[in-house]
Amino acid sequence: MLSRHRRRRGSAPEAKIDMNSLIDLTFLLLVTFIVTLPALEQGVSIILPQAKTDELPTKDNKANSISVAYPTGLFLNDKPISQEDLKATLAAMAAEDPDVPVLVRGDERLDYGSVMQIVKIVYDAKIRRMALVTLGN
Repeated sequence: MLSRHRRRRGSAPEAKIDMNSLIDLTFLLLVTFIVTLPALEQGVSIILPQAKTDELPTKDNKANSISVAYPTGLFLNDKPISQEDLKATLAAMAAEDPDVPVLVRGDERLDYGSVMQIVKIVYDAKIRRMALVTLGN
């Protein structure tokens, strides 16, 4: 009995892809993103004071952040701003929605008066929802 299936003398070349370099590149990118992501989220570098805090007021997880950085100055949502422009911007926000949440982040190396000037600006703008951000214990 003859076999109907005959074996070829030379088998076809087998295609292989070396995945090692692709895996190495994937892990390198993963580590890079893990290391750099916290720095991107924070924005302005501030040392926050230690205190016990309640839940921060947020509206749809989109609170406006005012940062008073030492020694660089004042920032609204991580963009530099002057006190006069901050007053105008907050007044416009309050006119549109008085319940717009504002988080004030003050560097602990600043004196009390510097942060309180910003709190007064927020208060004068008639913003109802404001919180001072600290590192919780």
